[in-house]
Amino acid sequence: MSVDVPKYGIASPHAAATEAGASVFAVGGNAIDAAIAACAALAVVYPHMCTIGGDLFALAQAPDGRAHGFNASGAAPMALQADDLRRRYGGMPIIGPDAITVPGVLAGWGSLAEWGGRLALSEVLQPALRLAAEGCEVAPSLAASLAENSELLARDEGMTDIFARDGRWLRVGEHFCQPALAESLGQVASSGPGVFYHGELGERYVRGLRRLDCPITTDDLAQHSTTPETPIAGVVRGWEVLTLPPNSQGYALLQLLRLVDDLGLDPDPLGPDADVLARLFYEVSQDRDRHLADPRAMTVSIDELLSEPHLRQLAARAIDFRAAASEGRAASVARPSGDTIAVVVADADGWGVSIIQSVFHAFGAAVLEPSTGIIAQNRGSCFTLDPDSPNVAAGGKRSLHTLMPVLVRRHGQLRIVAGTMGGKAQPQIHTQILGRLLWDRERLQEALVAPRWIVENPDGGPTEAVYAEASALSASPALDATGMQTHALPDLSEKVGHAQYVEISRAGWISAVSDPRSDGLALRG
Repeated sequence: MSVDVPKYGIASPHAAATEAGASVFAVGGNAIDAAIAACAALAVVYPHMCTIGGDLFALAQAPDGRAHGFNASGAAPMALQADDLRRRYGGMPIIGPDAITVPGVLAGWGSLAEWGGRLALSEVLQPALRLAAEGCEVAPSLAASLAENSELLARDEGMTDIFARDGRWLRVGEHFCQPALAESLGQVASSGPGVFYHGELGERYVRGLRRLDCPITTDDLAQHSTTPETPIAGVVRGWEVLTLPPNSQGYALLQLLRLVDDLGLDPDPLGPDADVLARLFYEVSQDRDRHLADPRAMTVSIDELLSEPHLRQLAARAIDFRAAASEGRAASVARPSGDTIAVVVADADGWGVSIIQSVFHAFGAAVLEPSTGIIAQNRGSCFTLDPDSPNVAAGGKRSLHTLMPVLVRRHGQLRIVAGTMGGKAQPQIHTQILGRLLWDRERLQEALVAPRWIVENPDGGPTEAVYAEASALSASPALDATGMQTHALPDLSEKVGHAQYVEISRAGWISAVSDPRSDGLALRG
């Protein structure tokens, strides 16, 4: 009895988005078309994590083996001035109109479609348009985020108009529509992304934000374009891991994988070297925050950051690390920041793409511009106001960016398409999953479900901490040796990110897995 070889695999953090991608395959689209369709659907059904008011990074491979990167992150408004922000806020604002940057998502979709799409963008956007116009159900992650951020969101009339009903926030399973967003998506479908960056849709968006004293202008939108990127790569145990260069933090993953391999560590995050892994996570994160910025402002090159001497310095600091004595495990946890989605797709024709799309914090800047239905990102909060930092805020500048798509190849063949939600912890999450896969420890399903932890400091204070799922804490005594405070999380907690992976076997068999920490779905067809 013959077995049909899958023609594609797709995974995303919401079932409706995965189904949107699959529907595009059904009408003749390829992996690029399906990924855009899924991302557009997520901008409707997962508005706390991504919208057309956010940013996008993508890494794709064509059937001829060419890998191509897309940096669709937006810049700060030209009128933004660090001195003015210092005077008014003291530090970089986290939410509100001064944290809003130019959104790059729509330009990113257009660039991807032009590069490798088979269908017209107008056709690819139809599933998302229907979800916005006809409505969809509130997913558990969205409901939890509405409840968690209720006080903040209540300050914005655009948010309450869409996400509140009868004086309360929407709950799981309730139906909601976004008519203004449907109209905006319809304009993009009929006229292309230019209607936002050079036309009437962008003009309305800017007018709405200007009423809140946001400095963004139509000129800022008009100056935006997707930057084509040559991927950067590292080789570990014969596997070639590709990601994007700065301003993406992707190189931190290459640093971590190299360090784990060079030091001969057990990559299992529940294993005997978990304490050293945590220290490496800490040092690499600190290193990223020192150096990563708009590449035009960086004072250290990517080659130097990935060089043997630099990696030896990071390793030495991690091994010699001595944090303050732990005060014990906390019962309650501050939520690590960063809300993001990943869509990963591969097809039997040889197309593969990882797209990461975000508004950064939950609901971004906590501003929904009502005439367009667009939720604005707060990516400007990734800047610093430290004048000595390469990442100091400035008009026309891109910030340090957390988004980082990943591809993995073996002997030139695409084998893994990967992405994860997780803010600044994305390199750590991929290191744990890829450590289980590339070291031949676990299969794909087990690797994504397995307990994990991250090292993060969501409050911006001086102390990093380990945020670990309960099963990880009980299974890994080595985590007690990090010297950092540990915080217990429920198992399968969204707070340690939710990853989406597609795997292609040497024989061409496609598998897809969606992390159970999301509301996701993986399909093969």
